Amino acid sequence: MVTAHDDRYGNGRGSEGSTDQVVSYVRTRIESGALRPGDRLPAERELAVHIGVSRPTVRAGLKALAAIGVVQARRGSGTYIPDGPPALGSEPLSFLAALHGFSREEMYEARRILEVGAAGLAAERATAAQVEAIGVEVRRMFSALSDPHRFLVHDINFHRAIAAASGNPIVASLVEMVSVLYYERRRRVVARASFRDLEDAARMHERIFDAISQRHAENARALMSAHLIQASQYQAQEPEPRPSPPSPARNGRRSPAHEARSR
Repeated sequence: MVTAHDDRYGNGRGSEGSTDQVVSYVRTRIESGALRPGDRLPAERELAVHIGVSRPTVRAGLKALAAIGVVQARRGSGTYIPDGPPALGSEPLSFLAALHGFSREEMYEARRILEVGAAGLAAERATAAQVEAIGVEVRRMFSALSDPHRFLVHDINFHRAIAAASGNPIVASLVEMVSVLYYERRRRVVARASFRDLEDAARMHERIFDAISQRHAENARALMSAHLIQASQYQAQEPEPRPSPPSPARNGRRSPAHEARSR
């Protein structure tokens, strides 16, 4: 392998190399314990020298790792190993949704599989700080009853906080990924939700929070299941957003909108 010190690649440029080399290097450092949660990675130039690849290759490798939540870039500070569970990118799930058209029922079925168990684990394992974080989102939901979009943000943050409090990083990561997809779908129609439906949802969230804070795992699971079933039923009364039909082509030519998307 050509290294950064090969004479053919002077000035510390390094060989082009492969992003797989960057991913493998970071993985090995994590597995050996040399990199721990919260640690800052060396600068790109230093990584390029250590791995024997170019800086653009290091940059591409770090972007690949960031997409699966292994590293986190902080503007003006550097690249770090996250303290919390990896935030899995939602792009693969979004592509599947676009290809197969996930239904509302399938979305809520997946959420029940993940979040009912997470609620029970949170009741058993949540720290005092995590319980407080869940409670903060409940209070913010009640303050946002007249603003459905703001309510949606706190609703999703509530469920993410419970997943984080489950103490299981796999569950937390999966809930994060599904939450992004749910938000993208829900934000387009949430304005149609009635004040009464939002108030009912806020009260159910409050009951789930109470069960978690009182360490009643079975009750937390039952309430989370009931909440997700109720939310699905409420939203079934709202029309699904439909994509706008493509503009008809004229004289065999593509529409301006189609041309713009093709560029």
